[in-house]
Amino acid sequence: MWPRKLHRFPSTPLFSLLTTLAALKLDHCKSSMAAARVATANTAVASLIFKPPSSPSPFRISAALSHHRNLGFDYCFNGKGRGRGRVVSVLSRRRLFSCRAVYNPELIQVKEEGKSESLDYRVFFLDNSGKKISPWHDIPLSLGNGAFNFIVEIPKESSAKMEVATDELYTPIKQDTKKGRLRYYPYNIKWNYGLLPQTWEDPSFSNDEVDGAFGDNDPVDVVEIGEKQRKTGEILQVKPLAALAMIDEGELDWKIVAIALDDPKASLVNDIDDVEKHFPGTLTAIRDWFRDYKIPDGKPANKFGLGNKPANKDYALKVITETNEAWAKLVKRSIPSGELSLV
Repeated sequence: MWPRKLHRFPSTPLFSLLTTLAALKLDHCKSSMAAARVATANTAVASLIFKPPSSPSPFRISAALSHHRNLGFDYCFNGKGRGRGRVVSVLSRRRLFSCRAVYNPELIQVKEEGKSESLDYRVFFLDNSGKKISPWHDIPLSLGNGAFNFIVEIPKESSAKMEVATDELYTPIKQDTKKGRLRYYPYNIKWNYGLLPQTWEDPSFSNDEVDGAFGDNDPVDVVEIGEKQRKTGEILQVKPLAALAMIDEGELDWKIVAIALDDPKASLVNDIDDVEKHFPGTLTAIRDWFRDYKIPDGKPANKFGLGNKPANKDYALKVITETNEAWAKLVKRSIPSGELSLV
């Protein structure tokens, strides 16, 4: 079993809070992942380097404290084993991303229901106790140090149009349909394709930087350019490299170009220029593929904003931050959710 403890604290000065955390009997976190249920994407964050007596080396626990004076927090610590420890170091930084719940992606299970390539087929995500969770809402976006979780919907060199069912309970992955028929791309996609959890393109927001286009009401898409073919439902750690502003029938549909951290070339690429150097022609190929894939069905080509060119890593991070903030408003119900599932 993978127990989860939940501690609630009042709003207190940051270092007083850290002292309180250090004195608790905390679970020995294998993943050293922790997060707060925050109400804003702009919070101060500190990290404890915590050393249980039973552990030969310290590990990090992160805690967040909002600038909102009267707001309390739920701190989630995941792992196994127990023990007191001592703080051996304190680090401070800025947090840019909201989260609602924390699950260690390495412990998440994938369960298929129904027959593949059928209308009933679903890929559900389960926590370590077997409880269904939402890949969109319950898997954290940011891993820190510029890395993000990415959920594969469509493996490279495949054509079934798989996507998170944003209007179904627990938002499983299913094959998209049109007029009751399963949808396929006219040809295989050349990259792993999927979504960034805890992001949302707000259909009520007009983006002045992209021809005033409104969001497409979906999580942000990722095109992962690594060499391996991944599996539907696989969770990868990726770093963003560029962004393409696709406009699909008037709706803004961001494509974040990224690479998995375990790819052999990951250390070589850190921004848009590195992609051109080590993956020559890839950015143009991605743009052209998404521009033209609807043409065989008799539809017009998709368009792209930002001068029809990819934007750099900093711009991609800006898109991720803004869509994470939009998602935070959505799950707080500050914005009407319509038919979207928030579970």
